[in-house]
Amino acid sequence: MLWIKAMHLIFMVTWFAGLFYLPRLFVYHAQSTDKISNERFKVMERKLFYGIMTPGMIATFIFGIWMLLDYAWALYESTWWLTIKLTLLGLMLVYHYVCGVWLHDFKYDRNYHSHVYYRWMNEVPVIFLVIIIMLAVVKPF
Repeated sequence: MLWIKAMHLIFMVTWFAGLFYLPRLFVYHAQSTDKISNERFKVMERKLFYGIMTPGMIATFIFGIWMLLDYAWALYESTWWLTIKLTLLGLMLVYHYVCGVWLHDFKYDRNYHSHVYYRWMNEVPVIFLVIIIMLAVVKPF
């Protein structure tokens, strides 16, 4: 079971690396004014989203579900922390999807947001990470 937990954590770190970096790329992309930079950011964003973030997310969920199935017998005693964690994971899926929408907007040169907007959006995964890690480690409920 420790191998499954290790894989879950490795892919969670991979997913979060992308969640932290993609909005930062959007900050720089929103500030870019020349065609060469614009095209370079499109390539970087696409590779990050499809090559790192999405596979990391999928693997995180595969190993997380595996752990849930193996630990299901022990979850009857303390489920509030897990319920909140799973709710936050659902919200992270929404955030991941929204990043994909922004990626699509940039791909077709239809960005409607300023670099300041993306700077604020870059902080969202930090909040998710802090709360989810505290719930998973401390199990406060």
